[in-house]
Amino acid sequence: MALAATKAELRRQLTEAPFTRIYGLKLRSIADGECTLEVPFQAAFERPGGMVAGPVLMAAADIAMWLAVMTKLGKTDRSVTAEMKTSFLNAAREESFRCTARILQLGRRLIYGVAECAGSGGKLLAHHTRKYIRSDSA
Repeated sequence: MALAATKAELRRQLTEAPFTRIYGLKLRSIADGECTLEVPFQAAFERPGGMVAGPVLMAAADIAMWLAVMTKLGKTDRSVTAEMKTSFLNAAREESFRCTARILQLGRRLIYGVAECAGSGGKLLAHHTRKYIRSDSA
């Protein structure tokens, strides 16, 4: 089955959308309903204590899910986040990390998925559950 958006189109989304550019995200892989991003370390991401700030992990999960949805519905889809729950499991310290989002169910109105952020060596940093509302329902 062909994806509704290509890797090149999703890369373009990352470079053209102002809210994604600040993270320096790199698109690593896509599949049907799935997207993996790399988030390069930036000192600006650190909170006091030397950990990568939680909102950076949350943003990576949200953007990865946004792109995963586009693999199913196309690059012009305007579905938006309706709910996000995050569990922080380990700290990232002066390291890049990857975030993989995967759609679990694509409904007529709602899209359910999960995203996981992992650091070096595969250490799980955060687990996110996601709910998007489809644009025709928003």
